[in-house]
Amino acid sequence: MFTPPPPPSKRPTPPSLSRRRWLQCTALAGAAPAAWSAPAPAGRAVTIAQIADLSAAQQDVSRDFLTGSRAAWQELNAQGGLAGRPVQHLVLETDGSAAGLQAAWHKAQTTADCVALSGCVGNAAAAGLATLQARSGTGTPLAQVAPWLHGTEAWPDDTVFDIFPGYQAQIAHALKTLASMGVQDMGVAYGSASIQQQSQAEIARAAQTLSVRMQPLPLARREAARAAQRHALILFVGGTPELHDFTRQIQLPPGRQCYVVALADVNLQVLAQMKGMPHNTSVIATQAVPLITSPLPVVRAYRSALARLYDEPPTPLGLAGFIAARYTAEALARAEGPLTRASALAALRRRTDTHIGGFTVAFQGKKRANAYVTQTMLTPDGRIVG
Repeated sequence: MFTPPPPPSKRPTPPSLSRRRWLQCTALAGAAPAAWSAPAPAGRAVTIAQIADLSAAQQDVSRDFLTGSRAAWQELNAQGGLAGRPVQHLVLETDGSAAGLQAAWHKAQTTADCVALSGCVGNAAAAGLATLQARSGTGTPLAQVAPWLHGTEAWPDDTVFDIFPGYQAQIAHALKTLASMGVQDMGVAYGSASIQQQSQAEIARAAQTLSVRMQPLPLARREAARAAQRHALILFVGGTPELHDFTRQIQLPPGRQCYVVALADVNLQVLAQMKGMPHNTSVIATQAVPLITSPLPVVRAYRSALARLYDEPPTPLGLAGFIAARYTAEALARAEGPLTRASALAALRRRTDTHIGGFTVAFQGKKRANAYVTQTMLTPDGRIVG
C-alpha cells in the first residue's frame, strides 16, 4: 500500500519561472544551514573531501545530496568522530567545467590530511574524477567512495567504490512494474545534448540487457513532445526542469495515457510544485535509495538529523547523500592501523558487505551485488504515491 508523501517543500516554483531563476531560488533556499554547536571529538582531524557540481545543469541534484551528507558528518562528529578523530568535511564546488573539476580534484589531492573522496556528485563529475585519477599515476590515489554514479564501468585502478544502483537496475525495476502493460518498446528523451552524450551508451546497454527496443526522440523539445505521441511509455534521462518542460508540451488524443519513466536525478516533490502537467500523463521516478517515508532505521535517522540541523524537507537525493557519508564512515572505520590514504584504500578494496540501518551494500567480486531500487509516481492530478 502506498504511503502518503511528507508535506510539500516550502520552495514553491511557478511553472512560468525560467530554469536559471528556478535554480537560483532553490540555491538561496538551501544556502544557509542551521548552526551546529555539538562538541567536536578530540584529536587531529581527518579530512573527507566531497566534490559537487553546482552548475545550472546539476544544482538541483547536488544541493540536496550535499545537505544529506553534511547532516551525516555532523552527526558522526557529535557521536565521537571517526576512530576517535573529528572529521573535517571539505566541500569543493565546481562549475561543471573540466577545468573546474580538475582544480577541485587537485585541491583534494594536495590536502595533506585528506584520506578519501566521498559522495561526489553528479554523475558526470564522479565519472570525470575517476578518469582523472586513473590517468594521474602519481602518489597514493584517493579512494572515491559512494559517488552518485549511474554507469557500470569497471575502473582499472580499483579506486571507485559505488554503492547506488545505476541506470540498468533503475530501468529494469521500472519495466518490471509496467510489464503487465505488454510494453516491448519505448521512446527515449534526453534533457540535453550533453546528457545524451554522457548517457546513451549506458541506456543502449540497458536496452540490450532487458530486450527492450528504445527509440531516441529528437532533442528539440517540441519535436520530442510531438514524437512522444507514438509511445505509451517514454524513458526520460535528465533533470527536473527539463522533465517539466518536456511533459507539459505532450499533447495526446482524448483517451490516450502516457507514462514517463524518469531516473533518480528527478525530484517529484519539486515537479509537483511546478504544476503544468498534462491531464493524461503520469511520471514514474526511480530512486536509488529507500522511500523517504520508509520506517527503515537509516531513513528515520536521516529525517531526524535533517529536522534538527536544517530547515529542509526530506528528499531521495538528500537521503542518498546521507547514506553515502554513513557508508564512508563505516568502511573507513575498518581500516587497519593509522587512517591514511593507503589504509583507507586497502579497507575499501576488501569490499566488506555493510548494513546501514536497513540499506545493504553487498559485493560480488569488485561489483555491487545488490540493487536497492524503489519508485514513486506523480499522477496527473498532482498526487505523489509511493
